[in-house]
Amino acid sequence: MTLDSTDAVRVRGLRKSYGERAALDGVDLTMARGEVLALLGPNGAGKTTLVEILEGHRKPDAGTVSVLGFDPTKRERTFRERIGIVLQETGLDPAINVREAVDLYSSAYPNPRDADEVLDMVGLKGRENTRAKDLSGGQRRRLDLALGIAGDPELVFLDEPTTGFDPVARRDAWKVIAGLRDLGKTIFLTTHYLDEAQELADRVAIIKDGEIVVEGAPGELGVGGGETEILFVPPDGVSLKALPLSEAVETLGDRAQLRTTTPTRTLAALCGWAAEQDIELNRLEVRRPSLEDIYLELVGASAQERQQEPAAAP
Repeated sequence: MTLDSTDAVRVRGLRKSYGERAALDGVDLTMARGEVLALLGPNGAGKTTLVEILEGHRKPDAGTVSVLGFDPTKRERTFRERIGIVLQETGLDPAINVREAVDLYSSAYPNPRDADEVLDMVGLKGRENTRAKDLSGGQRRRLDLALGIAGDPELVFLDEPTTGFDPVARRDAWKVIAGLRDLGKTIFLTTHYLDEAQELADRVAIIKDGEIVVEGAPGELGVGGGETEILFVPPDGVSLKALPLSEAVETLGDRAQLRTTTPTRTLAALCGWAAEQDIELNRLEVRRPSLEDIYLELVGASAQERQQEPAAAP
């Protein structure tokens, strides 16, 4: 039986503890159908627990959860037929070949995708008869992705989908994920690669200590907060103190650097002055806070240093 929800995911007041440790501490999250949402956070922040509750593998201690209008804790067959899951590791029989694995996973769904189409999408065409044990790490990850989309699910959970991929393979995987979005699929992505979230996600949610601390479109998370950086080569013979700027100007290599919370006003004053003086501001650059800047500000540099460590137990 479905719940009354037009959203793909709706979570309110979600709490889950293991002993005295709160893995989730009042999480609220909404995800629209057809959206790609990236969940970011350091190890131990609660990502795994949240995803496992959404997939129906764990029960929350408190709060409400709706996924595609279903209560995932009930594990109804009609719910499981509408989601696909790409885990960090799958327990495939090493002797199974690629085509057999896709056919096996497809059989659990009422209207699966054509197996040849799936293998072509993930770049495993021509590897149909290769056994799982003989695949490279990147190829095994491609197979994991194939198994997650083989049933043509409405909602796909992607857990670190490009781990172990080289740069070219990662870009190819991004095209697959973007293609799924174009088909109207809803994608819940967890990743440690901030550029991946920046490239793929319509919205990003950052979780820290069991709470969602910020969410929004990747390009808008810094709007209204943080500082914009402006750099340029100082004109010959002009002291930095002579510039018509209220912000402190420092040197960074051979360029002047300043940070401002009012970039439009500051840039207008600087460029207006340069035009009046008939001066060219060489290598003028404006840098807005990146997703990485915002992430590190919220979760701390130490989290960035731990990103490549094995995931902590939930």
